[in-house]
Amino acid sequence: MRIVVKVGTSTLAYPNGKMNIRRTETLCRVLSDLKNRGHEIILVSSGAIGMGVGKLGISGTKGNMSLKQAAAAVGQCELMYTYDKYFSEYRHNVAQILLTKSDFEDETRHANFHNTVKELLRLGCLPIINENDSVATEEIAVGDNDTLGALVAVSVNADMLVILSDIEGLYTADPKKDSGARIIHRVKAIDDTIMALGGDAGSALGTGGMHTKLIAAKICLEENISTVILSGEDPEDLYRLLDGEPIGTLFGGDIK
Repeated sequence: MRIVVKVGTSTLAYPNGKMNIRRTETLCRVLSDLKNRGHEIILVSSGAIGMGVGKLGISGTKGNMSLKQAAAAVGQCELMYTYDKYFSEYRHNVAQILLTKSDFEDETRHANFHNTVKELLRLGCLPIINENDSVATEEIAVGDNDTLGALVAVSVNADMLVILSDIEGLYTADPKKDSGARIIHRVKAIDDTIMALGGDAGSALGTGGMHTKLIAAKICLEENISTVILSGEDPEDLYRLLDGEPIGTLFGGDIK
């Protein structure tokens, strides 16, 4: 299977922006093992701005585009250094690709991106993709990495998009407010009723919420790509998911 795994800031970092070392290390070990199993893995990773904020010891980035871009420039270095270190321990090479909306809208640039990923996978590399937050403005920004993950999945003809987040999946109501909320393990189609279950951003450092994840799932469903929303608290749950256990929320067809 060709799997795009999107990991959110809340999975990689603590609320103060400092890296969650244990979870990040576990994620890299699990993805390395899945590659060893024969899957092609593409990682769409948030975290540059959050880690830059933590490393610089700053606050108040909301609404301050230049400060966010500066934090992203610092944090992206930290992010890729960490990924390179951990994946190298399991003898996997990583490659960084930074994108903006223009890379999907311009036919030539989109083809270049597609061909680069295809070649990296042929070479056995693990592409790590993020939005180019250090230069992206509202005009050229994809908007959030859930949408980015979906666009990447469609662009590379993935079999599945897995969105790792700070929530276990789609619920019948907000589980933080309603103790009777229950998880919905399977969604065949995304209609207005399903979209109405989406909420606001779930963490201070992240840019997406359940609403953006539902939009991402809808983009993928239109291209017959399954999407799974899964808690990133324990990356080893990816094993359970691929072994066919009913975990998280699966949008679309059965897991192959």
